[in-house]
Amino acid sequence: MSLAGNPRALGYRLLGSRFDYVLHLRPAEWPIMAGHTLLGALLALGLARAASGERIGAVLLGLVLWVVALNGGTLAINSAFDKDEGDVAYLRRPPPPPSGLFAFGLGLMLVGLAASLLLPRPYAWLYLTCLVMSVLYSVPPMRLKAVAGADWIVNLVGFGTLTPLAGWASTGEGLTVWGWFLVWGFGALFAGLYPLTQLYQFDEDARRGDRTFALILGKRRSMAVSIGSVTVAFGLFVAAAMAAEWTASDVARWAMLAVAYAAWLALLVPWYRRAEQWKPARHQRGMYLALGAWAVTDVAVLLSWAA
Repeated sequence: MSLAGNPRALGYRLLGSRFDYVLHLRPAEWPIMAGHTLLGALLALGLARAASGERIGAVLLGLVLWVVALNGGTLAINSAFDKDEGDVAYLRRPPPPPSGLFAFGLGLMLVGLAASLLLPRPYAWLYLTCLVMSVLYSVPPMRLKAVAGADWIVNLVGFGTLTPLAGWASTGEGLTVWGWFLVWGFGALFAGLYPLTQLYQFDEDARRGDRTFALILGKRRSMAVSIGSVTVAFGLFVAAAMAAEWTASDVARWAMLAVAYAAWLALLVPWYRRAEQWKPARHQRGMYLALGAWAVTDVAVLLSWAA
């Protein structure tokens, strides 16, 4: 295989062992995080204003800071303390964490915090909030990721709700009533996704002594929580539709929400039934399929409210 077809080999050729730092930022997740952040900005502006380039500088800066500095730094300090040997989300065959990984990740987050002051003040406050949550999540002695329930709450608030809210805040637009329902709906949606990211890591989490949310619940109950959370999310999306004064004539909008919800149920219901029988590799594949259902939901929300 040529270097062009092997990004990891090309990275090591260019940066040597320093490429380990880049891998632990987990760039494979950046498109997902960027899409979720950008969604908030597009909902705030609407597609027509966004296409005209309005506030593009602020939106792009907010996107880079949130995705690379804040999220990438968070994942780096997470890896610095986890010392995973098996696959983790968005990083297969992780290299051993380099000795300076924690300082690198935290430094990147702090640089992003300083740069966030160039954006509307609500964005900077959201960035600071997530920075503090990230440290509490990964770093001993708090290490909330090892506390069942606390790990779930941090992620549903941080990734689910505050990420699209930050995209919205980067535009300087005030949040509408239907916007509040949408961002909390995405919080509930991530509450459904989060257990799915842990099911294939049961054995490694148990060896490390981390009492993760899914490990305490067990596989079948984790799936029940996932289905329930996704259902709550779509209930909040329906509340957003009512706040935006959709009517029975908005058939296409209602249909897009229904299709997105059906995509989730088509994945989660069979998974619930077979959760105890599936091997880690099958749970991992399911997690990546859930990201596809998330993308369908993003598109449905975007076309329904921003078009």
